[in-house]
Amino acid sequence: MEKAPLSSPILETKLFRPKTRRQTVARPRLLKTLDRGIDGRVTLVSAPAGFGKSTLLGAWIADAAKREDGDHAVAWLSLDSGDNDPALFWTYVIAALRTVVPDVGSETLASIEAPGSPSPQSLLTGLLNEVAGLEKEIILVVDDYHLIEERQVHEGVSFLIDNLPPNLHLILACRSDPPLPLARWRAHGDLVEVRAADLRFSADEAAEYLTRAMELRLTAQEVATLGERTEGWIAALQLAALSMRGRDDLADFVAGFAGDDRYVVDYLAEEVLQSQPAETRTFLLQTSILPRMSAALADAVTGRSDSGAMLEALDRANLFLVPLDDRRRWFRYHHLFAEVLRARLADEWPDQVLGLHRRASAWHAQRGELDAAVNHALAAPDHDLAAKLIEEALPPMGRDRREATLRTWMEALPEDVFRSRPVLSLGCAGALLSTGEVEGVEARLRDAERWVNASAATEASESGPPLAVDVEELRRLPGSIAIYRSGLALAQGDATATVDHARRALLLLDAEDEYRRGAAAALEGLALWGSGDLNGAFEGYSSSVAGFRRSGHIADVLGCTITLADIRLTQGRLSDALAHYEGALALALAQSSQVRRGIPDMHVGIATILCERGELEAAASHLDDALALGDSAGLPKYRYRSRLAMAQLRQARGDLAAAAELVDEAERFFVTDMAPLVRPVPATKARIRVHQGRIADAVAWAHESGLSPADELSYAREYEHITLARILVSQHRRHGGQHALDDALALLTRLRGAAVEGGRTGSVIEILVLHSLAYRAHGDLQSAVDSLTEALRLAEGEGYARVFLDEGAALSALLEAVAADGPVREYAQRLLRVARDPEHAPAAADQVAVLAEPLSEREREVLRLLTTELSGPEIARLLVVSLNTLRTHTKRIYTKLGVNNRRAAVLRARELGELPGR
Repeated sequence: MEKAPLSSPILETKLFRPKTRRQTVARPRLLKTLDRGIDGRVTLVSAPAGFGKSTLLGAWIADAAKREDGDHAVAWLSLDSGDNDPALFWTYVIAALRTVVPDVGSETLASIEAPGSPSPQSLLTGLLNEVAGLEKEIILVVDDYHLIEERQVHEGVSFLIDNLPPNLHLILACRSDPPLPLARWRAHGDLVEVRAADLRFSADEAAEYLTRAMELRLTAQEVATLGERTEGWIAALQLAALSMRGRDDLADFVAGFAGDDRYVVDYLAEEVLQSQPAETRTFLLQTSILPRMSAALADAVTGRSDSGAMLEALDRANLFLVPLDDRRRWFRYHHLFAEVLRARLADEWPDQVLGLHRRASAWHAQRGELDAAVNHALAAPDHDLAAKLIEEALPPMGRDRREATLRTWMEALPEDVFRSRPVLSLGCAGALLSTGEVEGVEARLRDAERWVNASAATEASESGPPLAVDVEELRRLPGSIAIYRSGLALAQGDATATVDHARRALLLLDAEDEYRRGAAAALEGLALWGSGDLNGAFEGYSSSVAGFRRSGHIADVLGCTITLADIRLTQGRLSDALAHYEGALALALAQSSQVRRGIPDMHVGIATILCERGELEAAASHLDDALALGDSAGLPKYRYRSRLAMAQLRQARGDLAAAAELVDEAERFFVTDMAPLVRPVPATKARIRVHQGRIADAVAWAHESGLSPADELSYAREYEHITLARILVSQHRRHGGQHALDDALALLTRLRGAAVEGGRTGSVIEILVLHSLAYRAHGDLQSAVDSLTEALRLAEGEGYARVFLDEGAALSALLEAVAADGPVREYAQRLLRVARDPEHAPAAADQVAVLAEPLSEREREVLRLLTTELSGPEIARLLVVSLNTLRTHTKRIYTKLGVNNRRAAVLRARELGELPGR
């Protein structure tokens, strides 16, 4: 598999494992606790700032590396507040894992970078499977997890922990307990915890630290006093030790030292700061605004030219400076110390804060590090600068699917900033829509529209011209607004407004603006598709594909090709669908290797059509080609669409169990986008259950989906209603009873009319096949033959096969009747020859799923009692019948099921759907 790059900029310093310092105190009791945690799923190290969490974990890693049994590879990730973006969080997790397994996570990265918002399950399943296949034992340490507030990230971490493979252990270090199911993991023995009470220095550890590590000449009583008054809080002890360096009055200092956790840090930090030279103190305060710093960055912020020497001096003095790389080029202050420094800076030099952040922002912006530049501008706060930088970041952030971060930034800006920046307003609207949020979009669109409406623009211009990083975007404003209006209408379910705004955009956009015109045409197509106007949808998508192709957006061409093919399949035009896939495949193969994503999707589409035509070997070959490229080479929907295609092939070859497993997998991989969901995976799953004879499960799906034979019909739910009709026909075949069959016949008649009117020939063919089966069950053989003949007439030109063959024995007799005489007899004969080929034989379960004679209501009642522990006489007494009568019922049940004992009867009945479950 080709290694996928990490497209988002990665701060390598966040992947640096902390090194142990000379002054570190050995803590074997805690190291043993961490050792024990490896056998579980997750270790939680939770304590307030200054309790030595990161130091302990660094020491444990170093200790494990020295031992002979230390065969675990350790990946480290230090988080910051910017990692609340799910895309960025998981990108960094993969970057951390790649420090120990270089190529891991390629497929997950592809899902992160793709459009849409995949669920944690679909996003992480591939990563977990990939790690599970490694021979290496991995420990992933995630430090400062308390900075994560985003619900989607917590959901993903919870899913990750619930499904961790045995060779992966997760350690979370945080200041407070995260909103994860800790109680459940604790109850199941999956959680090991290290808390503040464990981390506090014992009396012996405090003595070792103060007298040996810090080389202070203290009496045992003085050590005990400090340990007692700091309650073993490591940061307080460290600050106290630094305060006592060079003092002659140690006894007086210890005697006067007092305070609880609320005040001790401020007091001790002040002691440390006051003991520093003025130049050092100034440097500490000015650089406290920097989450990470190098000598060059510190020079830019402070105006000095010797920051490198200052950082070396602070490091030697152990002034809470933490190195972030092995070369000691990047550092940060201990979090607790940094908080104190920033508070002191705000108190003493509040006028400097804005300038310090501006200089830091400028330094990062010059290097293209827009994340850090924006964060400093917001922290200043300099909202105008932040707005300019965010607008500059819109294109790259959009490409990297980082709309969540864009939303966070924009939500930090005041409303009036958007009124003067229409391009930024549109970017905000796009970020909201892309993350599934409709609220707030209208306000941002109105801010942009102020500069388009003539009277409003005149009024707005009195406060100055509109601001924009790219003036060309201002010129395109009317067309861009229309596109976002269309997207908002689509998200709100207003198909008419979606089409109107999309068509307005096409009128407003420049003829050469191929990409935006393609987007507008695609939105129009989506709305028409969802409403059932397939011809209009096809026309819109064809225009979209042409625009994307001319503008060089090949991945968008491939994505739209899938929609074009799906529309043609619904219209019953297999040849056209195949031509679209083959043309797109040739286009993709002609591209350079860097832009060939989507090729496996084209192979899957071709395989689907070949399988329907009965060309199973050719279909399998295309699926093999797709699988060889890997999931990471596919478009967002590839994972679930490929599983559905594989299930289709397995079903055609008679392996219903494998088909069912693949559909289940497709359901786990399912992702959605703005396209209408016209073939939901659960409905396909229900169809497989019907073929397996698991009617009760299929009926349960229909009930849960709120489906009824009397529903008002729509194209959006047509696939589900056809599935319901299939279930009703199968219910009658298994259990008898006229009600289900009457409902099926009435529903199929209505479905046929709607599909014919909508030009959905693909649906009409399947409906006619089911209608034929229903008429046969009703005893109307002529109508059954007529329906099948019509289905064959519509299907012959396109080469349909599986829609007939998958019905197995239930349709064979009718095919024989059509093959004997009539306009499509040769086609029916050809299908019968294919059906006799062992490779094309229908699934075994389908062959035996129909009882020769349905069970009576009384027999079904007896059958249900046979599943219990009741004896024969007990069942007879419960039913108020004689034992001989019960034996007669039981014998008839055995005969109908083709078994000769009670246990076999229960198992067989479950296979046939006569009883729930398997």
